Amino acid sequence: MSSNSSLQLSTEQLDPNQPSNKQLGSKQLNGKQLSASQIAILGAGAIGQLIYHQLANAKQQPHVGLSFIGRKIQSKVVPFRFTRLDGQVVTSNAKVIGLEDYAKELANTALLIVSVKAHQVKPALAAVLPHLPGNTHILLLHNGMGPHLEVQPYLAGRGLSLGTTSQGALRLDKYHVKQTGSGLTQLGPFIAPQLDDNIRERLLSSIDQSTWYADILPLLWQKLAINVAINPLTAIHDCPNGELAKPQYRNAINNAVSELIKVAAADGLTLDKALLIERVYQVIELTAQNFSSMHQDVYHQRQTEIDAINGFVLKRAMVHHIPAPVNQSLAQQITQLEAKYTR
Repeated sequence: MSSNSSLQLSTEQLDPNQPSNKQLGSKQLNGKQLSASQIAILGAGAIGQLIYHQLANAKQQPHVGLSFIGRKIQSKVVPFRFTRLDGQVVTSNAKVIGLEDYAKELANTALLIVSVKAHQVKPALAAVLPHLPGNTHILLLHNGMGPHLEVQPYLAGRGLSLGTTSQGALRLDKYHVKQTGSGLTQLGPFIAPQLDDNIRERLLSSIDQSTWYADILPLLWQKLAINVAINPLTAIHDCPNGELAKPQYRNAINNAVSELIKVAAADGLTLDKALLIERVYQVIELTAQNFSSMHQDVYHQRQTEIDAINGFVLKRAMVHHIPAPVNQSLAQQITQLEAKYTR
C-alpha cells in the first residue's frame, strides 16, 4: 500500500493539554445537534483516491456525502479520474474542502479516513481534529504501524479503527489514479466506540475484497512482517520485488521476520514463522514486476515510512529489551539513503 502524497499536511503538533478554541464535542447549530452524515478523506495520494473512487462509484445512501480535505484556503470541485483494472476511465467530481470551510463542512463528518503516509498522520490530524464532531470515527489506512499509538491520547473520546490494503494503485497525475492490482483490504476496530453499522457496511460493500475483523492487530503485524523484509531490501538494492526471490536475500528476509515474531510475542501476539515466510515469498512472486512503496520513495527522494515499518519493530524491541540487529541494520541503511538527498 502506498499513499504518494496528501492534500492535507500540517506542521502543527497535537497537544492533549492545549485547549482548542473550538470544542471537540458534537457540533451545535441553533441549539440542535447536527447529524453526522459525511465521509471525509484526508490524503489524496494513490490509495486515498482509489478508496474515494470505490466509495463514489458504488451504490450508496444518497444522504451520505463524500469529500476530500484540502490544504488550500478555498473549497473547490475537482474532476478526479480513475482508470479501472479493465482499462475503463471514469471521472467523479469531488469536493475538496478548503481551510476556510473546515468548521462548516466537517461539522457533519461521521467517518474520517486518513490515508496519508505514516509520518504524516499525527500532524495532519492536528489540523482537522478541532473541527470534527465528538462522535466522528477515524480510520487509519497507511503502511506500517505506530501512528495508532501516537494519536490515541488526542482523540477525545472518538473511536479509532485501523486498516491495511494490498490493492495496487499508481497516481498518473495529481487527480488521476490507475488501479494496478486487486487485493485484500482488512479493517477493524482499535478504540471504542465502534464505527456506525451503516457506515461500516458501506465501506465493505464498496471496497473490493474488504473484510471487517474484530481483532485487527494480528493482521497488521502479519502485513508488517511482509513490509519489514520487502520494503527496505528493494530500496537498498534498487530492485523490483521479484529480485528478492534470489538466494542471497534469504537470510536477511528470514532474520528480519524472525526478529519481528519475537517482538510480537513480547507484545502478546503469537505469529507462525513458517506461514509468514511463505507469505513473504508469495507476495514477492505475485508482485515480482512491482516496485515497493519504499523503493519508490527513495527513487523519488521522498521521506520513507521506515520509522513505521522496521523502526516500529525496533521501538517495540527496545521496550522489551529484545535485540533486533537485522531490522536495525535495514533501518540504518534506509536512513543513510535518505540522508543523501535530505541534506
